[in-house]
Amino acid sequence: MSKPDSSDPRPFYRLAGLKRMCGAALVAATLILGGCGLLPEVQDETAGWSAQRLYSEAKDNLNSGNYERAVKLYETLEARYPFGRYAQQAQLEIAYAYYKDNEPVSAIAAADRFIKLHPNHPHVDYAYYLKGLVNFNDDLGYLGKLIDQDLSERDPRAMRDAFLAFKELVTRFPESKYAPDATARMKYLVNALANHEVHVAKYYLKREAWVAAANRAKEVLKTYPEAPAMEEALAILVVAYDKLKLTDLRDDAKRVLLLNFPNSKYAKGVNVEGKAWYRFW
Repeated sequence: MSKPDSSDPRPFYRLAGLKRMCGAALVAATLILGGCGLLPEVQDETAGWSAQRLYSEAKDNLNSGNYERAVKLYETLEARYPFGRYAQQAQLEIAYAYYKDNEPVSAIAAADRFIKLHPNHPHVDYAYYLKGLVNFNDDLGYLGKLIDQDLSERDPRAMRDAFLAFKELVTRFPESKYAPDATARMKYLVNALANHEVHVAKYYLKREAWVAAANRAKEVLKTYPEAPAMEEALAILVVAYDKLKLTDLRDDAKRVLLLNFPNSKYAKGVNVEGKAWYRFW
């Protein structure tokens, strides 16, 4: 291969063009950066505020329903003054602000963070209570609220999470002022969870999935033995075992049903319209 001719002007032209491009880019960058200095600086109205003032302003916004603004002020307070009672209280009230602003995921995350950071805080019981409350009042959506949907007809995951949070509160802090309400909600949740299992078992009956229906009914008897849904669960067992030709198990289930609920309407097997009680058509 022949040696390149050093007198060839093309490399020079390329180099000169590259220098012109770099120079133009440098000028443009200088103009842009210089122009940025002409933009007005965004003023932080909270600059210089004390922790007390930040907390007071955040609390006022929280009480007036301006939850997004309250969260921002609480976060500013925690960032500037990370130590002390105002920062700790801000962490707890952020969780409440998210709850009121219909942000359940953020509310639970904030409550969990407070519990992790301050397990011995005097108000940590409220963090557990709030976790339970968020799951208990898990958003139904517009249609669910419109028709006043029963808790037992919803996904049971949130109900279970609520129950566990309330249970931990009552177990760890039996003297908490939130314990009586948590206990009442736990009782309601137990009934709702049992009713949910019955709803599913009845669905299997309608689909003639007799084994699945029996298994769901047995789960109610095993897990929620004191729930009112026990009566209907026993009735489902009677039907399922009868369809499966398991006469001994059917008779045992019916005997338990009549022993515990002697006036049970389910013992008749049909409702007033003459249809099976678990059918609606």
